[in-house]
Amino acid sequence: MGDISLQVIVTGLVQGVGFRPFVFRMATLFRLTGWVQNTNENVRIQLTGKAGDIAKFLVSLKEQAPPAAMIDRISTTEMEMIPFTSFTIQGSHDVSDAITEISPDIAVCQDCLHDMEQPGSRLDYAFVNCTNCGPRFTIIQDLPYDRAKTTMKSFAMCPSCRQEYENVSDRRFHAQPTACSICGPRYELYAGAERIRENIVEIVGHVAQLIDRGGVVLIKGLGGMHLACDAFNETAVTKLRELKFREGKPFAVMFRDLESLKVYAHVNALEEQALLSWRRPIVLLAKKGNSPQPPLAGGLNSGLNLLGVMLPYMPIHYQLFRQLRNPAMVLTSGNFSSEPILTDNRDALDQFAARVDAVVLHNRDIYNRTDDSVVRISAGKERVFRRSRGYVPAPVRTGMNLEGIVAFGAELTNCFCVGKGQKAFLSQHMGDLQGLETTLFYEKTISQFIQLFRIRPSLLAVDLHPEYVSTRMGLSFGDLPVVKVQHHHAHIASCMAEHHLDERVIGVALDGTGYGTDGHIWGGEIMLCDLNDFTRITHFEYIPLPGGDTAVEEPWRIAVSWLYKVYGKDLFQLNLPLFNRVDPEKIGLVIQMIDKNINCPLTSGAGRLFDCVASLLDLVQVSSFQAEGPMRLESLVQDHCHANYPFRLGETIEFAETIQGIVDDLALGTGKDIIATKFHNTVILAIFESVKSIRIKEGINKVVLSGGVFQNKYLLEGTMSLLQKNNFEVYSHAAIPTNDGGIALGQLAVASKRREMSCV
Repeated sequence: MGDISLQVIVTGLVQGVGFRPFVFRMATLFRLTGWVQNTNENVRIQLTGKAGDIAKFLVSLKEQAPPAAMIDRISTTEMEMIPFTSFTIQGSHDVSDAITEISPDIAVCQDCLHDMEQPGSRLDYAFVNCTNCGPRFTIIQDLPYDRAKTTMKSFAMCPSCRQEYENVSDRRFHAQPTACSICGPRYELYAGAERIRENIVEIVGHVAQLIDRGGVVLIKGLGGMHLACDAFNETAVTKLRELKFREGKPFAVMFRDLESLKVYAHVNALEEQALLSWRRPIVLLAKKGNSPQPPLAGGLNSGLNLLGVMLPYMPIHYQLFRQLRNPAMVLTSGNFSSEPILTDNRDALDQFAARVDAVVLHNRDIYNRTDDSVVRISAGKERVFRRSRGYVPAPVRTGMNLEGIVAFGAELTNCFCVGKGQKAFLSQHMGDLQGLETTLFYEKTISQFIQLFRIRPSLLAVDLHPEYVSTRMGLSFGDLPVVKVQHHHAHIASCMAEHHLDERVIGVALDGTGYGTDGHIWGGEIMLCDLNDFTRITHFEYIPLPGGDTAVEEPWRIAVSWLYKVYGKDLFQLNLPLFNRVDPEKIGLVIQMIDKNINCPLTSGAGRLFDCVASLLDLVQVSSFQAEGPMRLESLVQDHCHANYPFRLGETIEFAETIQGIVDDLALGTGKDIIATKFHNTVILAIFESVKSIRIKEGINKVVLSGGVFQNKYLLEGTMSLLQKNNFEVYSHAAIPTNDGGIALGQLAVASKRREMSCV
């Protein structure tokens, strides 16, 4: 039987992951001729050979693809027979305004770590990489993905690297960031503003000594700067907190290896899988209750029972751990609180050289800034809380026409989102848009995404809140139609888009703050939703928020508001800890504010109810970081307690009896862990009863859960379990953050649906 020719188009994440070299090896293995080529929208292959060999090749494309590749579709077209003489890799080609997917950054592989131990130009080389690992998104400037369109373009390959790059049988064949100690990027060590070392072995040795002695060091990483110190040294951790102006928010810890980590935290199979994945996120784990030696610094996680931990993902991390005395170091973003992670060498020296014991910089530019991503395993799935390095810019495939839509996201934990075809490209974590530096980062990155993904903006989507920085930016972005999306509708739509839902569902959105259509602050919402619109069915009852945003920072104000609502002025007769913590005059002023309705906006926020209970239990009276009260409450929960407090379902979900029950339990001396658990169970039951009544009236069985409060593992698992036991179909976030980091995807989906229905 004669030869045939076939054209193969592969779409998905197939560039920057060693896909073309893989195709070449498979074609050679099956004795096929032809070529493979990157275009800006896909990988194209033309093949000539025996039909059976081509069939085997197509199977291998799916089953043996590189680990980081994610094939979306393989399409084939038979052609007139072309008598190729060999199989080649052709140069990349720009064919349209369409785009192919860009690989996220990939943790260094074991083969490259082995290369660092071999004699030659990669011995101890801290930028070793190959087609299977290394920087991708952080260095790419344009498509198609070629070295000339990355920040590696300034490093001309030496003859040896060039030979590997052009050798089809080499692991570094067409690895765009490939380099060695002769021709590639290098590290430099600074003390103050003075460069004191350039030899990587000396740099690593010196930095390890500084960390072992309790020092703090700034190190340039993959997507930005990191601050590092010994995770076992209380003084060093305190110094780091003072340096970052970060009072209580937990720090991430990097462990030498999985075995060391397991001494300090419980790790199940799914958590281990996340830790070891090529994405290398920070994984939130339950801290072990015993006292392993040496003990981690108590100031790391501010007494919470969770640890944010990760494993090494850059060559220099492995080099450091070979020298460090202890098996873990704090590795936190190199910035001051509320500012974006630094990427520029000059800025790093200007801001930190005089404040830290050493600065370690390299000369490869970071084009796309990324923080470390954060995940947690809940209800048997990896749930992404902060989506950045290792995850961005992988798209969300929606099945909707998203072309030309730009969604600007929320105010806190911001990400924006752009639409290309049916794919939504959610940005890396931006942070809170409440400071100039973060806002500038946000503006710049929107421009970069529009250029990189070849977006021609035609429709804009913003939050309903008129004062959000993101809303104002969207409204001033250009003379284009704008869709305003209510915050909690966007939450539910985001989860719907993730799960390809386009129908009416029951939406449960629990968070802290979102601007409502009635002008009040929403956050405990149960609604009927589709992608076009929503109807608010019920919500957590409104409570005055004395001082507005100040009450979020001082939860005792929310507790006083609730106590005043339930007990009136008899609240002072209650023997509660907060009355010993807070000046009675301040409490009196708050009551006057409520009576006179002075700066007391009404809120239905679920997060505020959690803040109230945290204050009543004397866990937090003044927050030192966002969501501290809810996090401390969750850390007390006990699985063996199944009791709950009373509540009422009326026009709203009323928790006055819940507050009374908590106050009574405190008077009886009931343990805080039991009270915290009963409170969680109460919220779970209130959600269930509300949703059940809607199903009876509306006949809708699909429930969508979203909002930052569902980062609470006990609450999410308990709610899902109770609903599923009662035959509800339940959908919750996994790949997309349930917090405000996922809002932009929901805005994008709503805007698309309204455009489809000619509402805009």
